[in-house]
Amino acid sequence: MATKKIKSYSLAEMKDKYIGKVGTADRDEYEYELRMDVLGKMIKSARQERNLTQEQLGKLVGVQKAQISKIESSANSATIDTILKVFKALNAEINFNVKLENNFVKLA
Repeated sequence: MATKKIKSYSLAEMKDKYIGKVGTADRDEYEYELRMDVLGKMIKSARQERNLTQEQLGKLVGVQKAQISKIESSANSATIDTILKVFKALNAEINFNVKLENNFVKLA
């Protein structure tokens, strides 16, 4: 009996096929949401390493526990200002890169 060869696909190929090619609106939205999810997980991990509850971190930042919970589950629910305050309260350094026409802009 002949065996059927199964074609395998890379993750990039699967993303292109099911989400959209790089540069399309759907792909950009997917990549943005993925980055925000990772950012939320980083905040949660840093909070836990500092042995802080969501309520304690919220008090340090000046927001309610529910806002910290939302940020940790998906950081796109917060403003950049709030995210910066969270990292400051966690004594964590955060760096942003802004790229304009193939040139990185440094933020002070």
